Amino acid sequence: MQELDRIDLKILDILQREGRLPITELSERIGLSASPCTERVRRLERSGVITGYHARVDPHALGRSLLVFVELTLSTKSEDIFAQVKRELQLVPEVLECHLVSGGFDYLVKARLGQMNDYRQLLGKILKKIPVPAQSHSYVVMEEVKETLMLGVL
Repeated sequence: MQELDRIDLKILDILQREGRLPITELSERIGLSASPCTERVRRLERSGVITGYHARVDPHALGRSLLVFVELTLSTKSEDIFAQVKRELQLVPEVLECHLVSGGFDYLVKARLGQMNDYRQLLGKILKKIPVPAQSHSYVVMEEVKETLMLGVL
């Protein structure tokens, strides 16, 4: 992978904040003409540094104001079981994130739902999909203090 210079980092910083910014305005902000700016953005996309452009949607506007984190601890662990859990949890639309972690439990799951009853149903669905018995600990978010997808690049 090619090393990123300060111009690349500035492009990434701006596009993380304003992904729909026209290339002409982006090029003005970073001090390049449009053609080399366009080439840099395309190179960052081709190399996988920029993975996409997304609309950020307010979950409350869609009736999904309940944010829940779940710790899952599997009774048995193996590469095959981890692969099965990965496959199954990727298919659950309410699950926004799922991470295999080190420490006192195996998976940390983040889910967005409409209400507590939806969470009870989701937990049942998740525990059914896991190929071995599992324990869960849940944390319902009372206040979202900070949530961002921005990576500090500058």
